[in-house]
Amino acid sequence: MSDATDPWLIVGLGNPGPDYAANRHNVGFMVADLLATRIGGKFKRAQKAQAQVVEGRMGPPGPASRRVILVKPMSYMNLSGGPVTALRDFYKVPTDHVMAVHDELDVDYGMLRLKLGGGDNGHNGLKSMTKAMGPDYHRVRFGIGRPPGRMQVADFVLKDFSSTERKELEFLVDRAADSVECLLAEGLERAQSAYNS
Repeated sequence: MSDATDPWLIVGLGNPGPDYAANRHNVGFMVADLLATRIGGKFKRAQKAQAQVVEGRMGPPGPASRRVILVKPMSYMNLSGGPVTALRDFYKVPTDHVMAVHDELDVDYGMLRLKLGGGDNGHNGLKSMTKAMGPDYHRVRFGIGRPPGRMQVADFVLKDFSSTERKELEFLVDRAADSVECLLAEGLERAQSAYNS
């Protein structure tokens, strides 16, 4: 069982490379990048896994601050479980101190849902993580809504946010980063009541 001194592994899910950078599927990377800026760190290649990492502390100075390792797997979404599990083991992080930040089709655009455990809802990044280490990790689900008309899900998630969506995107990514910090500082229930919409 984890305790307050255990580090947290915060995983932004996405696909590596400039072609994917602005895709809906990469909103986890966007949140991870913002969190890295907030703790004054820059992503570097991990020694132990196919991923980029930033280590630092989050939260108020003193005993309430949490040691965090921010992670962007560089393995492509459907293979995220390998790098995440390697880093979890290397940093000795309990599974309930792993948090995945990811896009979610079944939540309206810009809405957040925070939870612990559960299914993967067809999300390949979560599917890979759950296969590698079980389902008992935290999720910050960033709503992207369903594809319009008959557009295939795979096409929709690998498209950039629309111009209308982009008007709010910076604010929404900021709010998602706030929710991560709230979960770390105040626990899941407080974060859910503040951010689940």
